[in-house]
Amino acid sequence: MKNTFRKNKQIVNAVLLDTFVSMLGWLCFFSYRKFTELSSMSMQETAHLIFNDPKFYIGIVGIPLCWIILFAIGGSYNQIWKKSRLKEILTVFQHVLFGSLILFFLIILDDVISSYLDYIRLFLVLFCIQFFFIVLVRIVHITSLQRRIRDGKIQFNTLIVGTKEVIGKLSETLFDPKKSFGNNFVGYISTEEMTEYPNAGKLLCLGSYKDINQLVQTYEVEEIIIACDSQTRKMMEKILPLVGENNILLKILPTTEDHMLRAVKNTAIFHEPYIQIYLDSLPLWQKICKRIMDIVVSFLFMVLFSPLYLSLAIGVRRSSKGSILYRQERIGKKGRPFHIIKFRSMYEDAESAGPQLSSKTDSRITPFGLFMRRLHLDEIPQFYNVLKGDMSLVGPRPERQYYIDRIVERVPYYRLLLLEKPGITSWGQISYGYAENVDEMIERMRYDIMYIENMSLLIDMKILFYTVIAVLKRDGK
Repeated sequence: MKNTFRKNKQIVNAVLLDTFVSMLGWLCFFSYRKFTELSSMSMQETAHLIFNDPKFYIGIVGIPLCWIILFAIGGSYNQIWKKSRLKEILTVFQHVLFGSLILFFLIILDDVISSYLDYIRLFLVLFCIQFFFIVLVRIVHITSLQRRIRDGKIQFNTLIVGTKEVIGKLSETLFDPKKSFGNNFVGYISTEEMTEYPNAGKLLCLGSYKDINQLVQTYEVEEIIIACDSQTRKMMEKILPLVGENNILLKILPTTEDHMLRAVKNTAIFHEPYIQIYLDSLPLWQKICKRIMDIVVSFLFMVLFSPLYLSLAIGVRRSSKGSILYRQERIGKKGRPFHIIKFRSMYEDAESAGPQLSSKTDSRITPFGLFMRRLHLDEIPQFYNVLKGDMSLVGPRPERQYYIDRIVERVPYYRLLLLEKPGITSWGQISYGYAENVDEMIERMRYDIMYIENMSLLIDMKILFYTVIAVLKRDGK
């Protein structure tokens, strides 16, 4: 709770500072416009017109709100205490340039101008004023936070993961205040299989990697540092999914091989470089666009193809006895169960003997169901799942808990797929196709892991395009 309060406080402070400088920027820009337009008037008369103009008060409320929304969508308020000043300058430049272009078309194009050079002048003034104020405040704020972190006034509860031998070698460095960067080490988690877990120097052993979820909650952990040697790297596939479920920062002390492969970020901990893993796949603005695309496409499809829905419903009803729609519990994002909706393509009570995967020669499938499956038409009621927010257009296909348990026993990092919302179609679906057993589900999973590592709106559109091609080829089953 304390860590959450500190995070929220820093976010509120950053928003208030941006609001203040945006209001100040609008005051400067509006005053510049008026003094330029009314150069023949005295300063007192111009000031009187400024503060009696309703547009000034509309702007001083609305413009800062627009900037805050833009900064929030761009991720400016994520990990505020972990920012680099140089990188922040480049980020602010991009955000202010984009925002200034929008404001230019909203508030400048209606100005009285003598030449088109006036447009360029006003745009540059707007951009420079906003950029200067925002950068100035952000740099001061980041510098203040970094100083408080170095002084130990702000600390991040941190767990170390590794063997006793590796962590023991680091124990002297861990507690050196000159080499710390705000890490409050609450203990370490062993990757070794032991009945008793001895301490490593000053670090208390809190248990094994299997206890990581509980320990993260108990100690309000914000960072996890993996200090494994090359032989214990195989534990990563078990640790990563557990870490991802808790949305915390993950750092890995690199091996020689990592340096050779250039996988190391130019950042330091204990004055050593480390690999930093970002499990948050999409920036906020892309998440918003992805959700908007889900809603718009699903709604239009359901409206435009409503005659198709009706025709399929009639076909299912006539094909065999039973309900038209089939509901089945699947596991969604972060392990939350939901009921997926499909047109029934099998005979009633097809799974009375327990969960089974379909195959090319599955006798449980009705003739009409076989037709729907080849065109993937049995899946189209899932657009309703997308509208509800249980699914997305593109994402790993959702599975039943029964099969997830069996996959996780063999491949623990399958849980990484549960970090994202499941989809109607997926990279695995178009690249591998349907899976008829657990072995094939594991094989298909490799494509979905690749999707999560490379997620973007462009890739989503590419997958949707190839899904349409797959439907036209009628290669479903």
